[in-house]
Amino acid sequence: MERNGNAGRADTSTRSDLFVSISGDDSGELIVDIQSKVEAFYGSSIRKSVTDALKVFGFQSGIVEVIDRGALPFVIRARLETALRRAGFKGDALVKRPRLKPQSTAKDRLRRSRLYLPGNEPKFMINAGLHDPDAIILDLEDSVHPEEKDSARLVVRNALAEVDFMGAERMVRINHFPLGLADLDEIIPESPDLILLPKIESATEVRQVQNRINKIQKSKRQDKVIWLLPILESALGIERAFEIASATDTVVALAMGLEDYTADLGVRKTREGKESLYARMRLVNAARAAGIQANDSVFSDVGDPEGLSACASRSRNMGYEGMGCIHPRQIQLIHEAYAPTSDEIGQAQEICTAFDAAESEGLSVVSLGSRMIDPPVVLRAKRLIENARKAGLIQ
Repeated sequence: MERNGNAGRADTSTRSDLFVSISGDDSGELIVDIQSKVEAFYGSSIRKSVTDALKVFGFQSGIVEVIDRGALPFVIRARLETALRRAGFKGDALVKRPRLKPQSTAKDRLRRSRLYLPGNEPKFMINAGLHDPDAIILDLEDSVHPEEKDSARLVVRNALAEVDFMGAERMVRINHFPLGLADLDEIIPESPDLILLPKIESATEVRQVQNRINKIQKSKRQDKVIWLLPILESALGIERAFEIASATDTVVALAMGLEDYTADLGVRKTREGKESLYARMRLVNAARAAGIQANDSVFSDVGDPEGLSACASRSRNMGYEGMGCIHPRQIQLIHEAYAPTSDEIGQAQEICTAFDAAESEGLSVVSLGSRMIDPPVVLRAKRLIENARKAGLIQ
């Protein structure tokens, strides 16, 4: 009985990927055909990755064809495993890999920029860390075709296990329920730093994700804290913002999803954003009330840097601490927009110095020039200084 499956692609425009086709049979003969422009240099390594995975899945006879377009080992294993699973074979190509025990990222770390990377496009993952985003998002949701969800899941899992993202927080955006729960089964064992939850409309959904994570980690004997970041993308989600923000102590931020939100309202998304002002401010207020961060939506026009800078500046003035981005060229502009200016830093330092001096004399209010400085003003100044320090703007 033949058992067939394939995965990946290898058209002329493909890079850092490959196409795998398998046809299992009962002939007792195993044929592995590898076509690669770099076979002279890496042919033996590619063959070993293929044959090792075949052994794990118990694939002993049949034909395996590989057309390589410069795929790295993590991609080879992911594509081969997808093809084997699609053919009905069961196994785990990473089962023998020793898993590290990575530390959790800081709950209040900088999250100015979140760079989205399509989960089924490994070519974007390899050098993503070089662009210096605060976080990378390996996306399993909107950027992945429904028929390729299983393939993307394995690419993302393998990338978490093997790709160096150079200090960026490693986030994964799962699908909405119930598909997102199956995503977790593959992703959580490889210890991502944070899970983004799309289209969240209740605290129950957040707790459902947390319970699934707890169950998976218990079975794997893992104890790393994996943060959650719900994305609010509907009128109902916005109205329940605070209960979502406080659903579990692993929620570190709320994010705004403007495209789906405006679609839910039935209005056109405009550059000025008046149609979403209520929602964006309600999200910020809920996040602050829950003691977590507020993260803004993406700016979708990659060819408009001036528009991005203006949008990010408005966002910061509204209380947001970062936003998503869809292209590396947006990262630096976002960092600049969310960074405090030298004048703001200087003023904050003056406020803290003046207040410390007054407090040492038993005073709780002090004047700085013509301005009265009280504890809430000082708290805001201290927060600004701390963010400047995290961004490396001051020592």
